[in-house]
Amino acid sequence: MQRFLFPIAGLLALAACSTGESEVPVAVRIANATPAVNVTARGETTPVGTANADAADDPAIWRNAADPAASLIVGTDKKAGLYVYGMDGKTRSFIDAGRVNNVDLKDGVTINGAPGVLVAASDRNDVANAKIALFRLDSATAKLTALGKIDGGTGEAYGICLGRDEAGLYGFIVLKDGTIHQIAIDASGATPTGRTVRTMKLGTQAEGCAVDDRTGTLYVAEEDVGLWRFDARATGSTTPVQIAAADGKNLVMDAEGVAIAPIGEKDGYVIVSSQGDNAYVVYKMSDDSYVGRFRIVDGAIGGSEETDGIELMLGDFGPNYPGGLFIAQDGHNAAAAQNFKLVAWADIVKALGLPQ
Repeated sequence: MQRFLFPIAGLLALAACSTGESEVPVAVRIANATPAVNVTARGETTPVGTANADAADDPAIWRNAADPAASLIVGTDKKAGLYVYGMDGKTRSFIDAGRVNNVDLKDGVTINGAPGVLVAASDRNDVANAKIALFRLDSATAKLTALGKIDGGTGEAYGICLGRDEAGLYGFIVLKDGTIHQIAIDASGATPTGRTVRTMKLGTQAEGCAVDDRTGTLYVAEEDVGLWRFDARATGSTTPVQIAAADGKNLVMDAEGVAIAPIGEKDGYVIVSSQGDNAYVVYKMSDDSYVGRFRIVDGAIGGSEETDGIELMLGDFGPNYPGGLFIAQDGHNAAAAQNFKLVAWADIVKALGLPQ
């Protein structure tokens, strides 16, 4: 029998073509990707209550400007509801909300006639009819109160992010098929209301998103395709612009959570979870250029893998997070249920060599 010997790279390429990139072992995906720098987490949340399942998904951050160390984190258990954590990672409260996938929040929103913290979650309790579930976060007690739900369109709810401009507050709900509805939200009355003002579309499954209110830009991750931006203004273009392709190098499918680091009037960074190789990719907002990649590896606290949702907020969050807080869902939290890892933005800046 005649034998043919192929270089290992060729075999790996054939495997990727025949089975799809997601079927290639993660070690191979990591080896084929652009190198990433390592950081370690300084904290973590208690695991979600749903054990032995893909449950934890997406975080949101409320910063206490008067007492940054007393800031709060809202995280989803997509099988059960919403948790509120303190900066020490301990659970402060939980509300049964069923199948809520992604979460975002805005402070200073008029709720029932008074300013407060509005929390919005993508609700897929009815997979055929998306909803946005709305809650008030009491920052003093760390408890959530359900306000009601508004329609999010026909289809399964996946991603959610909030944006605000001079015209009001908007929820951008990303459906599983890549449809994105921009919904004007009014929570000022006894019952919240929503009105779809326009619709955008990506070609395939999408989820993670974030809005830059300064520039009116919506960022959305299309899982097997890449990272896009849209005009977030209600009167703006609905045509997407691709920032990066999921090419298996800088960004490895699935592209999942999206977060932003706004700096100055219009610059900063957009970060996307490169779930396929357990990394996070940073792009510069001003020109969409690639900046670098990092991973959260084991240290005093475990690292993170197969991350879905991420969130980032700059500013003082106490002595452990003086320059900002980055949070990543951990899809493999050792023997425990999934949780969220807390990383100092200053550690990421240092590891990537970003301007201080």
